[in-house]
Amino acid sequence: MDEAAVEQAAQLLASTSSLCISTGAGMSAESGIDTFRDESGLWTKVKPEEFATPQAFQRDPVKVWEWYRWRRRELAKVEPHDGHRVLADWEERVSDFTLVTKNVDGLHHRAGSTKVIELHGRLDVVRCTGCKYEVIGLDDLGADPHCPECSQRLRPGVVWFGEALPPGALDAAFFAAQRCDTMVVVGTSGVVQPAASLVDAAKAHGAYVIEVNPNPTELSYLADVCLRGGCQRTLPALDAAWRRLAS
Repeated sequence: MDEAAVEQAAQLLASTSSLCISTGAGMSAESGIDTFRDESGLWTKVKPEEFATPQAFQRDPVKVWEWYRWRRRELAKVEPHDGHRVLADWEERVSDFTLVTKNVDGLHHRAGSTKVIELHGRLDVVRCTGCKYEVIGLDDLGADPHCPECSQRLRPGVVWFGEALPPGALDAAFFAAQRCDTMVVVGTSGVVQPAASLVDAAKAHGAYVIEVNPNPTELSYLADVCLRGGCQRTLPALDAAWRRLAS
């Protein structure tokens, strides 16, 4: 790890009053969760149009639920890592703090974060297709779960292909990006829109950008500091350097 780069990033954080974090699949991968788009990701094993669209659910809800039941079981086996916990601590340290994530695993919440915008929903949420009922948790609800209040089918609380993002989520994410003075981009390749544009928005409004990623990405050219390492190791190192400056 480049210690000079870590110190430079820590100095940016030490002077920040409004912090926006953007996390992607790399954050989840280090907890052992399968990603979607890499060489061995989920979309190389199944077709999105068969499991991740409203049309697929209408055609065969039991088939779709079989896949999501498996993913929920796998999610129940993993835990947040040290990087997740560091970000939860930062929420307590900076009064104007927003965490924007494309991840659907809910691990930021399990680590203690509360100021989270989940652009693609959550796998540990199940909601009704007919009313406002929803439940948070990873209990197995069966092969074809129905709502206890209105008897309509329940569905996973994720955003499927062809669906709109959760109401207000994108506006809130861009508002956070445009007002922050520092943005930290963690574990994202910068190719999935519209989330990738958050960094452009932050930079255009004068924010410093810190990138945490083992490899260069489509967003690296926008970064003031690039920390080349996994988030589970790099975020705690950055946190330690920030604490030293504050002591």
